[in-house]
Amino acid sequence: MIAGIGNEAAVFLYAVLSGAMILLGYCLLGYIRRMIRHSMLAVGVEDLIFWIGASIYLFRRMYLTSYGRIRWYFIFGAVIGAGAAGMILRLSGKIYIKAKKRLEKYREKR
Repeated sequence: MIAGIGNEAAVFLYAVLSGAMILLGYCLLGYIRRMIRHSMLAVGVEDLIFWIGASIYLFRRMYLTSYGRIRWYFIFGAVIGAGAAGMILRLSGKIYIKAKKRLEKYREKR
């Protein structure tokens, strides 16, 4: 029984990491879009390709870790991972902005 619970916990952790990786990949795509302007058609095509790839990636991870069965905790873990990664990105952005402002104030005083 305990070994089964450990296996399920490992699958859940893997699902959390998979969800975080998908969100980070989409954020990277967004950063690339900010650096290089795209038309609406190009954005739509990029999104379509990204989400098809993300779906294949998640399906493959779910298939390999759950032996072909859909486990709702895997889906829940992927959502939790994406949410946690989003919060971490938002928090790190706020910290970056505060540090940048403090550094600019320090440079002005010198």
